[in-house]
Amino acid sequence: MSEGFSNAHDVRVRFAETDAQGIAHHASYVVWLEVARVAYLADHAGGYRSIREQGIEALTIGVHVDYRAVAVFDDVLTVHLRCVDLRGARFRYEYRVEREGELIATAETHHAIVDAATMRPTRIPRWFADAVARAESVSSSTPAS
Repeated sequence: MSEGFSNAHDVRVRFAETDAQGIAHHASYVVWLEVARVAYLADHAGGYRSIREQGIEALTIGVHVDYRAVAVFDDVLTVHLRCVDLRGARFRYEYRVEREGELIATAETHHAIVDAATMRPTRIPRWFADAVARAESVSSSTPAS
């Protein structure tokens, strides 16, 4: 597990995610971050559907990716992630995308909790903050999903 990250999810680069040069398209990384984030929520917070059933939405309000090396068709990538900076209605995920231990990208996504009916910002619910705290305290010896 990457230093400081106790959660990870593997993805395989699909042919449809590559460009004419056979390199994974930059937009695919955003999809892989989301796949890992949804798996994280399923593992630790009852899943995204459960969050929505509580009457809230977790909107993505920002994405930043730094590309360090290319990924190609059929590569297996490990997306390491952690949820940090829970304050008020906002929180952030940090990511390291690796291929066999080689860092190929770093990223972060910014999120806001809103009331599902009004779409107005609302404080992060205690149960969500507690679920994140438990997820982030998991031993780094936990295997990748």
